[in-house]
Amino acid sequence: MSFSQSLQDKYKELTLAAQISGVADLQVREQEGVLYIDGVAPSGEVKDMLWNVYDKLDPNFLSGDLVMNVNVVATAPVTKAKVTTERSNLNIRKGPGTDQPIVGKAAHHEIVTVVSQTSELWWLIRTKDNEEGYAYAQYLTPVVEE
Repeated sequence: MSFSQSLQDKYKELTLAAQISGVADLQVREQEGVLYIDGVAPSGEVKDMLWNVYDKLDPNFLSGDLVMNVNVVATAPVTKAKVTTERSNLNIRKGPGTDQPIVGKAAHHEIVTVVSQTSELWWLIRTKDNEEGYAYAQYLTPVVEE
């Protein structure tokens, strides 16, 4: 069995979940021992579900052999939140966990879009610059829009 086949087999449940849940423009490719999954999820809940499947297949994302670049379609229902850090920027991470790489930052008091309230700890957000990722919910305060 080839190495690439084993990576695709390892994450078969994840790629199937992406297909079944309606991820658009889904692309799965392997490069230098890493499997890349790209696409556009129809909702924040779908993106959260994919991260949950990924965590089940590779607990705490320790293998480092998968990169998931799935953002949520811009028309998904959203709410707004204000970044309420003490004074620093808020890290936005690729996945829901402090072990995930930082993909962006939201400024102190910036208003961000909440795509999904993934868990009590992590929310999926999008900044005004369209950076999308997970942020620690403790530093986000929902804003009531008028």
